[in-house]
Amino acid sequence: MGLGGIRAAALMLTTAVLAAEATAGGSSSAPVAEFAPIGFTALPGWRADDHAAAFDAFRRSCPAVIARKVSADSALAEVCRLALARGDCRIGRSEARHFFERFFVPHRVVHQGPVGLLTGYYEPHILGSRVQTARFRVPIYRRPPDLENVVSESQRAATGVTYTHLRRTPAGLEPYPTRTEIEAGALAGKGLELVWLTDPVDAYFAQVQGSALIVLPDGSRMPITYDGKNGHPYTSIGRVLIDRGEIGANAMSLASLGAWLRADEARGREVMRHNASFAFFREMKASEGGAQGALGTPLKTGRSLAVDTVFHALGTPVFVDAPRLTHWGAKQPFRRLMVAQDVGSAIRGPERGDIYFGSGERAGERAGITKHPGTFYVLLPRSSARQR
Repeated sequence: MGLGGIRAAALMLTTAVLAAEATAGGSSSAPVAEFAPIGFTALPGWRADDHAAAFDAFRRSCPAVIARKVSADSALAEVCRLALARGDCRIGRSEARHFFERFFVPHRVVHQGPVGLLTGYYEPHILGSRVQTARFRVPIYRRPPDLENVVSESQRAATGVTYTHLRRTPAGLEPYPTRTEIEAGALAGKGLELVWLTDPVDAYFAQVQGSALIVLPDGSRMPITYDGKNGHPYTSIGRVLIDRGEIGANAMSLASLGAWLRADEARGREVMRHNASFAFFREMKASEGGAQGALGTPLKTGRSLAVDTVFHALGTPVFVDAPRLTHWGAKQPFRRLMVAQDVGSAIRGPERGDIYFGSGERAGERAGITKHPGTFYVLLPRSSARQR
């Protein structure tokens, strides 16, 4: 991919997330949700889905679900053990559908909050270098050794937590430097630079996405993934610009935001610093299988969903009905079984989801135009899986 293609891919980052944040107005109060059981026949398009693909995504999460040993997830862990007991052999669509119908009950999510909203995210391809040069001058940092998780990564989007990460010091835990302080040199001289990019906007967008495929000068590729953050609350800079009257709410998109930020680097940095949150990364091994979610397992294109863990446990199957979302690849309504495998600072609410569209420019195009209403049907384990 040439420079133009890489830059275009980077600019396609979650346009709809920015618009959705702007519309939300920054409210942090969480609605109360209930889960009403229904039959599988009530799920629109249920039988037409590729349940084998959904089963593969579900199995990917199972080792992590079982290892978490959380009492609230005990029933889900039991179903996971049954899925893993089938071994690595592939199963057909019919057998996979029967598995879900046997061990789960679909539930409609009932709440008084905003209507369901789906956006998209992906893994951008960005030019970078392992060494600093005059061209590659913007660092992506490794996780600092003194960074301490206050909550688990799977709960990092939870409401009611002031700091998700803190700095460990001899005097105890204290807030980590903000984005402004880090960019002013708070981490300089510590040898934490992982890779260098050409553009601060690319670096910012990679942090929002949580992963990126860095294309090095020799053409080789360096996948990086989220490895913690400084713990400060996330602020939408799209919302900041709308409130200032710089970009209208209807005109807000990733393309317009990127153009505005790049038009004046000093002005762009000032706005990006309104978001005190700052992410750290690690280089991934080829054996890890690509971009990972909050469970530490590889995401599956079109089957992995970022959710609000206030309402949904990671690893839970969620059937998504979004009849107006037709650009995902088959030109048909998006009605498919997905798996809650990730979280996001902007993903708040019982029917708020972020669809993983995959890696590269085409995935970015699809993710960038996704802002569609959707209905969640959450599959919860039957009370005693082995007795069904």
